[in-house]
Amino acid sequence: MKLLGKELLHDFKEKHADARSQIESWEAEVEEAQWNTPQDLKRRYPKASLPGNQQAVFDICWNKYRLLVKVNYKNGIVLIKKIGTHKEYDNWNIS
Repeated sequence: MKLLGKELLHDFKEKHADARSQIESWEAEVEEAQWNTPQDLKRRYPKASLPGNQQAVFDICWNKYRLLVKVNYKNGIVLIKKIGTHKEYDNWNIS
């Protein structure tokens, strides 16, 4: 998959060093992945939430942080929309 918006992850890793290795592993896995359907994503990340509208939410650092992406399965693109603490996630409008 082509991963867009990595600067958000870079900035987040600078502020939250405890998430760095997990985010870097996630980035590498996504760039090697080939998801054609939401079910492909769920096979690899069964705990990911799929709130609709081609979006997925990943738990980072055992649910301490949340990562929101939009996945274009047809074109093989994952767009990073937001990353933040669980408390910040509670205020996100995901639709």
